[in-house]
Amino acid sequence: MSIPTPHINAKQGDFARTVLMPGDPLRSKFIAETFFEDPVLVNNVRGVQGYTGTYKGKKVSVMASGMGQPAIGIYSYELFKFYDVENIIRIGSCGSIVPELHVRDIIIAQGACTNGNFASQYKLPGTFCPIASFDLLEKAVAATRNAGVNFKVGNILSSDVFYDDAGSAMDWAKMGVLGVEMEAAALYCNAARLGKNGLCICTVSDSFLYPEENTTAEERQESFTKMMEIALEIA
Repeated sequence: MSIPTPHINAKQGDFARTVLMPGDPLRSKFIAETFFEDPVLVNNVRGVQGYTGTYKGKKVSVMASGMGQPAIGIYSYELFKFYDVENIIRIGSCGSIVPELHVRDIIIAQGACTNGNFASQYKLPGTFCPIASFDLLEKAVAATRNAGVNFKVGNILSSDVFYDDAGSAMDWAKMGVLGVEMEAAALYCNAARLGKNGLCICTVSDSFLYPEENTTAEERQESFTKMMEIALEIA
């Protein structure tokens, strides 16, 4: 496949080697306008906004992934495969399912469990365990410690179901899973398959245990700046 791709209309060289990837296009715009010097819009197919600029003198990009594993599966694959991107850092929101994590705490996803079938395409004779790039993980842990934020490192659940009729989220907590989001497992699979680096850092936006703390859409878009700064520092 040549570029532009069916989903990204950027040209060769428009993206930096490291791309930050929130789910929300408006969060992508917010990051570019708040933290980048001289941000340039390099992709806006379907309103999935992608920008490239500089942060502390280093070229860096940000582009939204949309919601769910199929969406981030498309965008991360095209960035890795056709735009020579080496590192994608998902910076998203998640729901906490453990008492130690409250709203605005951070989860660094060492591994990503899933109830989806993204990895079935590889036809492996067993269960593939999607994990983060250790290099990015190590840097993220150091940067988060320096930021002085409450955080935990461990497993996250990439769920294909938002409105879960079975109500199974807390069953995952019994296996040490920290929170629920919808994208990390597909990102980790694509990174593994293509020999690239993926990492998911999530700010807790909602809690299954403390629902009174849950955030609004506007707060999720603009107030998770600690996570954004941590990702930019390791970019």
